[in-house]
Amino acid sequence: MENNLSTQNALASEATPLLNPNHTANPSRNAEEPSVPLDAESPIQMIREELPILIKSAIPVFGTHVLEYTVIVASVVSIGHLSTNALAAIALGSMTAAVSGFSIIQGFTSALDTLLPSAWTSSQPQLVGLWAQRMFVVMTVCLIPMYTVWFNAEPILLALKQDPEVARLAAIYLRWVSLGLPAYVFNCVSRRYFQSQGLFSIPTRIIMFVAPLNAFLNYLLVWGPKPIHLGFIGAPLATAISFNVFSLLSIIYGIFFVPKTAWHPISRKTFSGLGIIIRLGVSSVGQYASEWWAWELVALGASFLGPVALATQSVLLVSSSTTFQAPYALSVAASVRIGNLLGEKQAKRANIAAVAALLAALVMAALMSAMFIVFRNSWGYLFNDDPVVVKMVADILPLVALFQFFDGGATVAGGILRAQGKQLTGALLNFSAYYIIGIPFGMLLAFKFDVKLPGIWIGLAISLLYCAVLGSWVALRADWEYEVVKVERRLAEERDRDQKAITTEEVIEESV
Repeated sequence: MENNLSTQNALASEATPLLNPNHTANPSRNAEEPSVPLDAESPIQMIREELPILIKSAIPVFGTHVLEYTVIVASVVSIGHLSTNALAAIALGSMTAAVSGFSIIQGFTSALDTLLPSAWTSSQPQLVGLWAQRMFVVMTVCLIPMYTVWFNAEPILLALKQDPEVARLAAIYLRWVSLGLPAYVFNCVSRRYFQSQGLFSIPTRIIMFVAPLNAFLNYLLVWGPKPIHLGFIGAPLATAISFNVFSLLSIIYGIFFVPKTAWHPISRKTFSGLGIIIRLGVSSVGQYASEWWAWELVALGASFLGPVALATQSVLLVSSSTTFQAPYALSVAASVRIGNLLGEKQAKRANIAAVAALLAALVMAALMSAMFIVFRNSWGYLFNDDPVVVKMVADILPLVALFQFFDGGATVAGGILRAQGKQLTGALLNFSAYYIIGIPFGMLLAFKFDVKLPGIWIGLAISLLYCAVLGSWVALRADWEYEVVKVERRLAEERDRDQKAITTEEVIEESV
């Protein structure tokens, strides 16, 4: 305890958490915030206070995710000039890795958005470290079926009628990139470990080093001098090395530059109490991966509309995926902020933070949509010189702008639901939005009524409108006092588990 107190009393640095755990009477209030009783503050005043907190937290998260995206894209760019088969193989391999691995890992570990922020500001901040350890244990087991699929990818892809040479190269890509799969799991967990403590900039600083390193490794291993030049396998190897370097730097930061308040010693408790991790994790996969997989279906549908439509879809997908990082960063910031407030038993403030996040999402989405509309006639030239593709991009961008507006609200509503532990609700919303409403309707317009690619985007916009409206309604009508009770129950369960463990040890000692 003395070490913790001395750490907290030390001079603040860039690794100092924005919010301290609940060791004092009023821990969440920053020194810069006005010392007004919470009940005396008006909702408008609280929204004005929450908005800068959310935006300040979202900015480094945005940087982290954009730079992480470049780690994957760098492989495609470096391989693209080897051969057509090599480019097709890395595209197929990347899609297979995303569907069968990365999306599941990202989804499962997002369950920590429910557990860690509320634990950090509670009276048991060490649960942040304990639940992070438990998540890594569960995900290590989940890696077994992923490795099974990746190491048997060639016969699976051949069974799906892929070109034999492309399938062979895609399988090679998966085997080499699998060297970084455990590190990818660790990175997803460690990022949430830092973010739950308000240390949003640490993953950003790490990826600011790793992303250029990854680009250099891609050049060196794919196109470098003969002793180092590896050709096709250099790209997945560079990705795997980058994932492992990220893990190493995260460990160094965690050991030497971050207070140990949230850490829990590795013990038998790490391997117990896994039920809540599994329950929330499975629902989180449904919430996160169902949306990811939907985009793969959309890409498949666009491929049947011809090369111009497919090229246009690629431009629109890259554009919307990049701008998506902004509302997603805000959703992460909202999850952490709301979780922190629930851990401090500030139900009213958590509600206000949710409202502020949705308002910020609407403004952000409106700006992104306006950008697409204003620059729609020239936007396609950023990616392609074909005037036919540029014209089709310009024609569909207004629909993408509409989609983007709804996507902001839907994404942030999903983050609020994660903070509330309602991943199953989010999964059901996404599943019904994409697989029951949006994609079937979009495909019907595209193929049955010959609307083609615009029809697919109309379906996607309807999906996101559905998610934004229903998701926001469910998130905001929550009983916030009950959300605080749910946090207290989780903490009480851990205390009971500790007490039972102590009692068991005492009985064993007495019997001996």
